[in-house]
Amino acid sequence: MGTIWTVSFWKATAERAIRTFAQALAAVLVAGTTNLLDVAWSAALGTAGLATLLAVLTAVGTAGIGPHGPGIMETPTPQAAPEPAAPSGQPAV
Repeated sequence: MGTIWTVSFWKATAERAIRTFAQALAAVLVAGTTNLLDVAWSAALGTAGLATLLAVLTAVGTAGIGPHGPGIMETPTPQAAPEPAAPSGQPAV
């Protein structure tokens, strides 16, 4: 549970939340109308806000599960090298 208490976690979560907000708002604007003056802005912003909240809750709910990243501000978690086998006295084939 320690991963949600790091600055890097919250930077990556903020990045995802902002990206989700922009994507959801763009989707509502494109799907709803072609004239920006006719947009029901409260509904569009509410939908984008809900999508943002879900992105943050998903990040918190999945913290510490599986490998991290990569987001723009992250680097992939390197995979651990396999443990070498203990010598058994037999030559390797």
